[in-house]
Formats: sequence, structure tokens, C-alpha cells
Amino acid sequence: MLATVPSTLSLSGLRHLSEEIEMADGELLIWLHLREAQIPTDRTHLISDPVKKPRQRYVQKDGKCNVHHGNVQETYRYLSDLFTTLVDLRWRLSFFIFTLVYVVNWLFFGFLWWLIALIRGDLLHADEEGWTPCVENLNSFVSAFLFSIETETTIGYGYRVITEKCPEGIILLLVQAILGSIVNAMMVGCMFVKISQPKNRAETLMFSHNAVISVRDSKMCLMFRVGDLRNSHIVEASIRAKLIRSQQTKEGEFIPLNQTDINIGFDTGDDRLFLVSPLIISHEINEKSPFWEMSRAQMEKEQFEIVVILEGMVEATGMTCQARSSYLDSEVLWGYRFTPVLSLEKGFYEVDYNNFHDIYETNTPTCSAKELSARLKESPLLPHLPLLSPDLRQHTDPFSSQTTQDEQEKDDEKDWQASFPLHGEISLQYPCNTTPDSSSEPS
Repeated sequence: MLATVPSTLSLSGLRHLSEEIEMADGELLIWLHLREAQIPTDRTHLISDPVKKPRQRYVQKDGKCNVHHGNVQETYRYLSDLFTTLVDLRWRLSFFIFTLVYVVNWLFFGFLWWLIALIRGDLLHADEEGWTPCVENLNSFVSAFLFSIETETTIGYGYRVITEKCPEGIILLLVQAILGSIVNAMMVGCMFVKISQPKNRAETLMFSHNAVISVRDSKMCLMFRVGDLRNSHIVEASIRAKLIRSQQTKEGEFIPLNQTDINIGFDTGDDRLFLVSPLIISHEINEKSPFWEMSRAQMEKEQFEIVVILEGMVEATGMTCQARSSYLDSEVLWGYRFTPVLSLEKGFYEVDYNNFHDIYETNTPTCSAKELSARLKESPLLPHLPLLSPDLRQHTDPFSSQTTQDEQEKDDEKDWQASFPLHGEISLQYPCNTTPDSSSEPS
């Protein structure tokens, strides 16, 4: 009978294990030598190209945080800041509580007016001549409820009137007037703040669908675009970015959502924006960047999320507004640039938001920024760039005039296009340029 190898092996038998399998006829011996075997864990894959699972978003594209607070024991803390709790409620709950508070308030004081009439005997002597009630024409709980509504809302129909021979009624009238004003201030204030919340202003702030990585001034840069659809501006606008990814410390502690700052200009002031037209926000990938040692191939295997936060004051109200968005690792495209959206018209600049999310491919090295920096020191770029073709000029300088070139320039342009057939890309001849499928780097 054929001997079988167990599917699972003990730890002691994993390294330098030799097991003899003898066939049924006894003529053939098969030796299996298992050397340097690995124990599969959640971070060790035995296959060469594992299927990368999509990452769960921490912040949605519309800015909502994908976090649920569960098992909160000290719920009484919400009541300590009742105003904020009411403002943060959803609209249907806000309308329900708004209506409930007023109805309960009217019912409560209506009950007190009815109780005074009952104790004084006004309900029993309602039709007697010469009897002076506390409130005239109050003969039931319904009429007391209506009198409570008329008093608090100052409707004043004039049919039910409090008399001067009822001191307890006068005191209750003062209490209801004061408490009614407090209720009005609380509920109307909540609704006003909820309507005028500056987060609604963030609906007209746009972020590009994708972030891109390409070269700017011989440096690798991570870029994304922001824009404002309104003519009224965001005052004191500033932007920051966070890298969200899992991390394991040297001591073995696993941090599932570690936050790392991405420098987009807070040390140079470039993070403070004049957001009149769409802007491309750039992060230089240098020694302090978390992407410094990350190549294109490595980035395709990584799982991370880039959260961008745009803050500023609404020009019309002066209230602080915050807009958020995020980019998953699959939404960060290597080797692309954004299509220009600004053009020069007669007397003004025109912004075409149809191209706001558009990108185009550009020649970009696939190695890491660290490797690119090292190789540029050994073999720098060519001293000058080739001339741009007319198809490329629309991506680089939308304000340049389309002048006619002489024949020599046309010949030079044709020679350049024949040497670099990139179909709309700019060839920069980076020393570590490789195609995505290339397994070896050119010397």
C-alpha cells in the first residue's frame, strides 16, 4: 500500500526532514527532503503573487468617517453636552424631538392650569353667577391645554383670560413665560445651527478621484487636485494629509490604523492655499516621506489609505469648514499627471471642470525615490529636454500661443518623435527607467 505524507507536520520535523515512502511492491523507494520549510502565518505567503484583498476605507470619498462606536457604557456623557447632542442628531430625529418638546411642554402647563381650576373648584362652579374663576372660560382639560398653547405662543384669542384674584395663576403664568422662552431659545437655536452648519459648504469643495505619482523638477512627487465650485472663497484655507496603514513595532505590537503625517508644505507654507482656482497639491517624496523606499512594484503590493483634510473659514459666515476625502492604494496611480483645467480667455481665466479628474500618462521611473536620487547623483539627467510636440504642449502650457515654426524646428521635432515614440509622453531618460514588465534594470 502506498504510504502517504501527512498534510500537516510538527514543528520539530519541518527543518531537514527526510521521510521514506515505500511502494506496495517494495521495489521503489522515494525520499522526500524538506529543507528550510516555512510555517505559514497571516504575514507569510507561500504563493508568489497572493491576491490582495481590498482595504476597508477609514474615510469615505465624501468625507464620512467609516467608524462605529460600540459598547459605549457612559452614555450619560452625551447629556452633559445636550446642545451638541441635539445638533448632531439626524433631521428626522431633530424634527421629532422638536415637536415632542413643545407638545410635552404645553401638556405639562395645561395640566397645571387644569389642576389649579380643579383645586379652586372652578370646574364645579363654572356656570354660577358671581363666581370668579382663576381663568375665565376654562371648564375642562382640553380648554386648559388650549389656554397653555395660547399663553406660551402669545396667540391671545381673548376668550380665556386669567383674573387678578388668582395669585397662584399669576405665579404659574410667570413660570410658563420664562420656561417657554428658554425652550424657544434652545430648540430654535438648535435648528438654526443645524441649518447653517458649515459642513454643507464642504459639498462644493472637490477632490480629484485619483492621486498620481510622477516627477517634478527631477523629484518624485505624490499629487492630488482640489477645487472650489463657489465664487465665494474659503478664507485661510489650509490642507494636510495622513497616511493610514498597519504597522508592527520592534517590540511586536501591532497597530492596525497607524497615522503618519505626509508633508505637503507645512514647513514651507505651501499648505496654506489661495483656493480661487483648482490647485494641485504636491508631496515631495524625500528622506522623510513614508514613500521614500517604495517603488512602483512595492506600492502595488502595499495596503494603505491617504486621508486629506481641507480646512478654512466660510467667507459669508466666518464659520470653520472642513472637507475630507481619501485615496486607497488602488487609487494612487504611478506615472500620471493631471490634465490642466485653466485656460486664458479675454479678460479672465476659464476653469473647465469637465477635466478636473482627468489624467494623462507620463514617462516616470518605476524605481523608488531613494534609488532614483542615488542614481541621479551617479548619472544625472540630460542637460536639456527635447522639444515638446503640439499634442504635449496643451498639457504643459495652455497659455502658450500657437506660433508657426520654421522647417528646421519641424525636422528636429520629427526626429525627436521618432526617437521617443511615447504617444503623448515626455521622455526624460531617467537612469532607472524600466518598463512595468521588465525583470532586470539596464546598466
